[in-house]
Amino acid sequence: MKKTKQLLVCLVLMSLGLGSAHADYKLNLMQGVTQLSHELYGLHMLVLWICVFIGIAVFGTMFYSIYHHRKSKGHVAEQFHENTTVEIIWTIIPTLILVGMAVPATKAVIDLDKVQDTEMTIKVTGKQWYWDYEYLDNGVHFESHLDEASEKTHRISTADPRTVANYLLEVDRPLVVPVKKKIRLLFTAADVIHSWWVPDLGWKKDANPGFVNEAWTSVDKPGIYRGQCTELCGRDHGFMPIVVIAMEQAQYDAWVKATLDKQNQPPDLSDEPRAVLMSKGASVYLKNCVACHQIDGKGISGWYPALSGSVKVTGNMDQLIGFIQAGTSKMPAFRKLPDNELAELITYLRNAPELGNNVGDEIQPNAITPKYDDDE
Repeated sequence: MKKTKQLLVCLVLMSLGLGSAHADYKLNLMQGVTQLSHELYGLHMLVLWICVFIGIAVFGTMFYSIYHHRKSKGHVAEQFHENTTVEIIWTIIPTLILVGMAVPATKAVIDLDKVQDTEMTIKVTGKQWYWDYEYLDNGVHFESHLDEASEKTHRISTADPRTVANYLLEVDRPLVVPVKKKIRLLFTAADVIHSWWVPDLGWKKDANPGFVNEAWTSVDKPGIYRGQCTELCGRDHGFMPIVVIAMEQAQYDAWVKATLDKQNQPPDLSDEPRAVLMSKGASVYLKNCVACHQIDGKGISGWYPALSGSVKVTGNMDQLIGFIQAGTSKMPAFRKLPDNELAELITYLRNAPELGNNVGDEIQPNAITPKYDDDE
């Protein structure tokens, strides 16, 4: 009984927004920062107040009748059947109410699909477990992963999530868009069904493998807007957030130029100190390997092999390079991984104390050459 009372108290506090200092509980939809989100919020409020009015009218009449016509006051129940006038009234009025709600609802649904006359297009591809963004108008293309602080924290049982800003809602590379420009977004997936959702934009859209869905948005004001994948897309479903940064046009143009300049630069293949190789290799591991092989390198029994003490990892380095580049039926081929990142990753895999390996060697980026081993 005591636990039941505690649970009820917690539920009441949560509903009032008082249950936690770390959560912002709301009793209504957010209005968002786009024309569509405002339209949908207005539709929601219209339907809500209609329902409130109906509830007050129906329950008010019912409670009044029950109280003022009770048997203790000497009232006797009326005996009547099939009042045609009443039946006409309670048929016509609900019909008019439904039509009144259907008109703005239909307009909102039509507006959601108005992807014509867009000024730029971004292709969004969901992958396990990150997002791939390709700007079809200017050539910007990058992947967006969960940030390192959240990645480490959620995989270490003793870590405190409250010490991480925007825990599980931060990424290493956000989607950047200009304000007050109509943007078309194309959604697909490379593996399973994902769903792209940023509440401030007012809608969400599924990303299905083999299909292309589309939507549009136009952000009214600059800011940072966060969201998440809302489709149960696998074991790390909860760790692929979305961050959208809206900028003024001049700032956006500068970001595009800087991003393209960096994107078109060849990777730096100069020698790196061992400490730098290890530090950068840890970041590459967190981004590409940790989901399957775990932060301690022990893998998942029956699914993903352990890296700790693995002969494949600590053995012949050329074979390890070929294995990583070629991939397997379960592991993607990392042929497009830049040579500097591949060198950093291999050095880390073979020598990371947290993975339980200490071969004592290293490889520099300029020593990486294609060694595909399709027999692995």
